[in-house]
Amino acid sequence: MCSIIGFSSAVYSSDDVRPFFERSGMRGPDAEAFRSVADNVYLGFNRLAIMDPREAGMQPFNLDNDSLVCNGEIYGFRPVKKQLEAKYSFISHSDCEVLLPLWKEKREAMFADLDAEFALILWDSKTRRLVAARDPIGIRPLFYGYLSDGNIIFASEARCLVGLCKTITAFPPGHYYMDGKFVQYADPAAVQSYSTEDLDTVCSKIRGKLIKGIEKRLDADVPLGFLLSGGLDSSLVCAVSAGILGRKIRTFAIGMDTDPIDLGYARQVADYIGSDHMEVRMTIQDVLDNLDTVISILGTWDITTIRASMGMYLCCKAIHEKTDIKVLLTGEISDELFGYKYTDFAPSAAAFQEEAQKRIRELYFYDVLRADRCISDNSLEGRVPFGDLDFVRYVMSIDPAMKMNTYNMGKYLLRKAFEKDRILPESILWRQKAAFSDAVGHSMVDGLKEYAEKYYSDADFERLSRKYEYRRPFTKESLLYREIFEKHYPGQDRMIPDYWMPNKSWKGCDVNDPSARVLSNYGASGV
Repeated sequence: MCSIIGFSSAVYSSDDVRPFFERSGMRGPDAEAFRSVADNVYLGFNRLAIMDPREAGMQPFNLDNDSLVCNGEIYGFRPVKKQLEAKYSFISHSDCEVLLPLWKEKREAMFADLDAEFALILWDSKTRRLVAARDPIGIRPLFYGYLSDGNIIFASEARCLVGLCKTITAFPPGHYYMDGKFVQYADPAAVQSYSTEDLDTVCSKIRGKLIKGIEKRLDADVPLGFLLSGGLDSSLVCAVSAGILGRKIRTFAIGMDTDPIDLGYARQVADYIGSDHMEVRMTIQDVLDNLDTVISILGTWDITTIRASMGMYLCCKAIHEKTDIKVLLTGEISDELFGYKYTDFAPSAAAFQEEAQKRIRELYFYDVLRADRCISDNSLEGRVPFGDLDFVRYVMSIDPAMKMNTYNMGKYLLRKAFEKDRILPESILWRQKAAFSDAVGHSMVDGLKEYAEKYYSDADFERLSRKYEYRRPFTKESLLYREIFEKHYPGQDRMIPDYWMPNKSWKGCDVNDPSARVLSNYGASGV
């Protein structure tokens, strides 16, 4: 993951803003640039060298008098580049170098055509305007705010804008900013019409599109690794990747020292596919020691996001410190498409679909935010095959009645899609879902709750929680997270819309904790 920043101002210079930009330096430790690309126009780039690690691949890229910085992966860029070479010269093998020629050819129409995970800032010399854009799901981060002189500033992370902007806002996915306006160019959650295909056809397409989504994300000029929890999603990504690459892959799993659940399942998968597997064990003291750091990099007070980030962050930290891996494939964005444990309670197919749309549209506040920060703050790049746009759009178009759990097995379509391949043990392919924050070991969440209970008296909780009018903390654990968040992001609590919770309007989901463990259908999940 790289880090980008861009602004135009006659009052602020690169020297004024550089210290703020350096807060996200871990995203791109390989090279740094902060340049004036026109009068009073500045673009900054911290590079994590993935595609063409040579100096030629360094940004900003320039074409005529236009300039661009991009944190992204442009999939299928080689045939696009080949077409453009008839008219443009290229100096690198970087995928992002095709963006300025595409801008020359298509201008803002190019965003909808990109098969990519990206956040970019572009100086257009023709209109003398800054342009910014973000991928349709928001896999790559981008934030904005306004400087004291009224000019807009964009940055990869909110922490780069703390102290510069009064209000910090997440750049909306599937939008571009131009001429002072945010314009939506894509919404992968929207469905024009539902597929009427039969079960076998649907499963065949799920399989084919996911394999393609995985294959295109294996293209890198640096070592690849795979996060493996032993759940269905990450296990499928690992197994399919091993088959495509035709060689031993490197997998990584984490669990608590006392009661790990995922570690055993991850080991089963690793043994089955023959991966080079590394286990990381953490203690509750490790979790508590890193809690402040994790909340500071996340920029959230959400309970679910913070819990799930602890194991992911510590696993990525170990990968960064002990290996040469620079790119990690992960299993995020399957739950939003195929369902959580709580979506078993959806009262109708329409309600199931509406919930999926909400979750996809809000991913950048929750799971996508978590994965990006935990991976990038350890100087690694994350790639998310389940977030492949063609895959997402197809799964969202499947008749939601077919996706509901009428099979006594969540994510039935995804499991059945790979049933005949035999690339995973049956015990993994048909394993009931367990949330990551639970399956690293129940002692982690229990330990966090216990710590918060001891940290605040009942009187403390009543007094301190009343300070927060917006999304008031409702447990001592949530207060603990909010207080740490406020220390790092004072007055920015509205960056996050709400607590991630099951849909409380559904019968069986009116709970006060986001863990699936509190649901009546948890059963044998996570054991």
